[in-house]
Amino acid sequence: MYGRRKMHALLRREGWEIGRDQTERLMKLAGVRGVRKSKRVFTTRSDKAVALPADLVNRRFVADGPRKLWVCDVTYVATWSGFAYVAFVTDVYSRRIVGWNVAATLKSEILPMQALDMAAWQSGGRLDGLIHHADHGSNYTAMVYTDRIQELGAVPSTGTVGDSFDNAMAEAVNNLYKTELIRQQGPWRTVEQVELATLEWVWWWNQERLHGELDMRTPIEVEQTYYAETQTLLSPTG
Repeated sequence: MYGRRKMHALLRREGWEIGRDQTERLMKLAGVRGVRKSKRVFTTRSDKAVALPADLVNRRFVADGPRKLWVCDVTYVATWSGFAYVAFVTDVYSRRIVGWNVAATLKSEILPMQALDMAAWQSGGRLDGLIHHADHGSNYTAMVYTDRIQELGAVPSTGTVGDSFDNAMAEAVNNLYKTELIRQQGPWRTVEQVELATLEWVWWWNQERLHGELDMRTPIEVEQTYYAETQTLLSPTG
């Protein structure tokens, strides 16, 4: 999966004294190179009859801590038995995938809502003050889904349909999912096969994958550091 930069960082983490140029030479000798992203994107359908939430993000995908801003999107995987639809919920601060779901339908109450409920459960059941950002896809703007966002205490936010910049981080997660898993291990036979592989990929993404945006750390490491520093500041001797 890794190109020169991340491979070098991984080797250094594992105790190898090696330079970036040497890493690149060894990769070439071994015939190894990082996977390349696809430019193909998944477009969503909007429901023009629905009143849409405002865009509270305005393409600024930054947060000062976990559970402040989540981005969400849906993609799909072709299988021999039909399409598998995949929904991800990603924490902007740590890049951790906090919720996900794979289903044979795009229905709001099944595909994205179960991903949202997983994320909420991992966060203790309440999302007070959190901004939930998605595009104008009808599965995210359906009343049953927006009601659930507000019931959890979160604030809905939407970008525009067909504009990758308005939900860029969520679309980047989809792109990497396709690049690192789906195109590497296909063809896919069933929705259940995609679901199991996605479970393993999400664990790797959160626990082991090095992220360039996180200074070559994992999402879990970033969150652990945040909470450790917060605890130090709150302690009587901090």
